[in-house]
Amino acid sequence: MDSVTEKKDARNRSFVYFWTNRYLYLLLVPCVVYFIVFNYVPMYGLVIAFKDFRFSRGIMGSPWVGLDNFRHLFGLADFYRVFGNSLMLSFLRLVICFPIPIILSLAINEIPFLKYKRAAQTMVYLPYFISWVVIGGILVNLLSPSWGIINLVIRNFGGEPIFFLGSSSYFRGIALVSHVWKNAGWETIIYLAAITSINQELYEAATIDGASRLQRIRYVTLPGIKPTIIILLLLAIGHLMNNGFEQIFVIQNNSNLQVSEVFETYTYRLGLVNGRFSFAATVGMFSSSVGFILLLTANKIAKLLGEEGIF
Repeated sequence: MDSVTEKKDARNRSFVYFWTNRYLYLLLVPCVVYFIVFNYVPMYGLVIAFKDFRFSRGIMGSPWVGLDNFRHLFGLADFYRVFGNSLMLSFLRLVICFPIPIILSLAINEIPFLKYKRAAQTMVYLPYFISWVVIGGILVNLLSPSWGIINLVIRNFGGEPIFFLGSSSYFRGIALVSHVWKNAGWETIIYLAAITSINQELYEAATIDGASRLQRIRYVTLPGIKPTIIILLLLAIGHLMNNGFEQIFVIQNNSNLQVSEVFETYTYRLGLVNGRFSFAATVGMFSSSVGFILLLTANKIAKLLGEEGIF
């Protein structure tokens, strides 16, 4: 009888808690609906990776082929090239691009005047709102061998024009620089928010102890935002196989295809252009599975090192 009473009391407490915070839960509803509609419902379509999908029969009416699509995928020479391109570009982004928002946030936080700090923050995150299509046009105008500004400068110094966007050796550099210019400023907002949560008394104590500005950054600011850095690093590792379709597609062409073909563009070319929907779903499932395994591994390592994971 006591256990029944305890369960009833627990249900009553849960109901009271829910009713007290009902407006907060109501605000949560659009977010939940969004993830259900755009993230969970589409997972039903992953079934076509194990089928010979045909529009006339639909998803469930198409014949099962088991793991034939995966065997065909792993037997293609193009697959290993695309896998290597995706992994290399993602690794370079992780090593080169990931620390830049941290450095930017530390630099902006050290600006002494609030007006200039806000202006600097606005200037660095403004490119985030520019479409990749527009950025692609900007890159063409900057790097064109005929009228590009950079090649005009090269000509003025007596050099030969370089077809940057048509060269495989320059593609990754262009992709990294454009990614940093567009996204780094926006990502600094997260770190700046984490910095504002640090107890200001720690800075005052460090100043009284004679710590320089760099020492305050090293011993107060960085340890204060360390949990945020680790969480974002784990999420970045989980997205290691995701290079972003829009950016790659707008600067990709037949001349740099050897290094620019990644899983997103490969899936687009196979699925929409060639109409091989089952095979494209297979490529997408493989890419997502690799990212999921990397996320679990990185989270486990973080916990073994005594850090807080994401789950």
